[in-house]
Amino acid sequence: MHEAYLRLAGVRAGRFQNRVHFFGAAAQTMRRILVDHARRRGARKRSAGAEHLDLERAAQVGIDPDTDLLALDRALENLTEVSPKAARVVELRFFGGLSIEQAAEFLDVGPSTVKRHWSFARAWLSRELEA
Repeated sequence: MHEAYLRLAGVRAGRFQNRVHFFGAAAQTMRRILVDHARRRGARKRSAGAEHLDLERAAQVGIDPDTDLLALDRALENLTEVSPKAARVVELRFFGGLSIEQAAEFLDVGPSTVKRHWSFARAWLSRELEA
């Protein structure tokens, strides 16, 4: 968390339009930090003992330390090619901890649109991570 604060304060100080914009930037920063940490740690291959990832539960309670973040990052990169908006919703909800309503405000869309992207992304990532 300290590293995320330092990155946000140093690079983006004073550039946030509002609270939700800050949380969107924080979600991106947290994703980068966690993935970088997993890479440095020499994370196991994605199928080697990694726990099943339930995105709905993770968005509510935080990130499980056993989550294979490298596999999730690769899957999110693939999802970005298919649906950039769905990938952004996952980033905001999973890494940023934003609610449906907060993500909708950040993306300047309605909550039903975010719910649709979230449902699609969960199904797509579940299939991708199981493969």
